[in-house]
Amino acid sequence: MSRKYKFGEKEGAYFISFATVNWIDVFTRDLYFETVVASLDYCRKNKGMEIYGYCIMPSHMHLIFRASLGDPSGLIRDFKGFTSKKVVELIENNPQESRKDWLLTMFEKAGLKNSNVKFRQFWQQNNQPIEIWSLKVFEQKLNYIHNNPIETGFVTDAVDWKYSSARNYANNDHSILEIDLN
Repeated sequence: MSRKYKFGEKEGAYFISFATVNWIDVFTRDLYFETVVASLDYCRKNKGMEIYGYCIMPSHMHLIFRASLGDPSGLIRDFKGFTSKKVVELIENNPQESRKDWLLTMFEKAGLKNSNVKFRQFWQQNNQPIEIWSLKVFEQKLNYIHNNPIETGFVTDAVDWKYSSARNYANNDHSILEIDLN
């Protein structure tokens, strides 16, 4: 059975989650988080990504988005490809990264298990996009995203998680990442 899930409606909005290989807590430094945020911002401004909600956790991220150019699969592929290369490069060159050797070894081992990967694998390949086909589904997924840092015990209020759109909705705070509220 294929683990590759498809984007059905090319113009539709989707909820998607993706994790690092082996659910490794990679995003433990602002530098790594900021790389993902900058890539999302680039995709929003230059590649037609409309972002309605997001949350970046230490080992995974959630996103509600729409590809206005009609290629959600290509958009996510490019986003994941760029961020994987950039974050791995940052890990390699970060003298403060105490887990550098271990992380790079884990990425290499994951890459060896996957014939689609040439060297290191950063993100898991399965995404399982869920189409947002109603306001009820949108609200359910947005609440799930915003409550994720609470459920894991990192914060007691969703707006306190720095890398989440909860602050965009609650305080109209777009200082981390501007999203599409309309």
